[in-house]
Amino acid sequence: MTDHCSMEGSRSALATAVEMLTGRPPVLIDARHFMAGGTGRTQIADAGVRLEVPAEGLMVTPSAVLIYEIQPPERRGFAPFQRLLRRHGVASLGTDAGAWRVATEKNLTVERFTRHGIPQMESITLSRPSSQRAAAAFERLGRNVWARPVLGTCGNDVFHITTDEQLRAAIDYYARSEQDWLISRDAENFNSDGLRHQFRVTVLDGRPVQACEHVQEDPDSPCNESQGAGCTPLPTDELPAELCELAVLATKAMGLPFAGVDLAVENGGVVFEVNVHPMLGSAHPAESVAVPYVEAHLAML
Repeated sequence: MTDHCSMEGSRSALATAVEMLTGRPPVLIDARHFMAGGTGRTQIADAGVRLEVPAEGLMVTPSAVLIYEIQPPERRGFAPFQRLLRRHGVASLGTDAGAWRVATEKNLTVERFTRHGIPQMESITLSRPSSQRAAAAFERLGRNVWARPVLGTCGNDVFHITTDEQLRAAIDYYARSEQDWLISRDAENFNSDGLRHQFRVTVLDGRPVQACEHVQEDPDSPCNESQGAGCTPLPTDELPAELCELAVLATKAMGLPFAGVDLAVENGGVVFEVNVHPMLGSAHPAESVAVPYVEAHLAML
């Protein structure tokens, strides 16, 4: 079950993994039918939860439900469906709506990291701030910060701020788009070539299953593939053990069984965020994430 308007490619990788492991193609369901206002129906049956999409003539009682590619703005509307699946014991790694929310809304992520002692760059949440309040936060964080929306994806609407003019532009931008936002102290995460770099470690059931290094030539752009950063997959054993351990701890702090953790080795090792659905694209071999993810669902049956 994925949002079929997404073009990132994860749905295809998961479908391939399902067919590889079971010998049968999966039933593909557009998650939008089961979001708030959607036309999807659920019926409780002896064999589990039956899912119906009348407009497509679809009726299925799944043995497991793989949930992926639900965009952050849509996740609150999807939460009631997640809770229903969880309440009726449907085999799925994607039914904890509360954990999803903490990982999705970055102000909650920061609070959870603080509570669990996960190292991070100091951050301050801003909601329609006055110029004076934003300026005070900017000064407190050393006048070298990254601004990002509380609810964002793919590095969109993220700005590197080092001047008062840039700060005023960010204040105006988030006000016009009616977004809450936060600023975080710059991690100074530069490699030996002077390029921004960070790592993403994908964690499943308490163990790293994939790692990749992102390198960004533009120091003022997010170190994200969607924003032009290069991605190099790495064997997890090539990363420092403490970095993998930090990714596992951050995932556990969110309460998630599966996640992609963005982090850097600088400043003693810091976590930027935890992604509910790390992208499964061409740079990510299916066997490294998609196959173990499907295997984890099959093991629940």
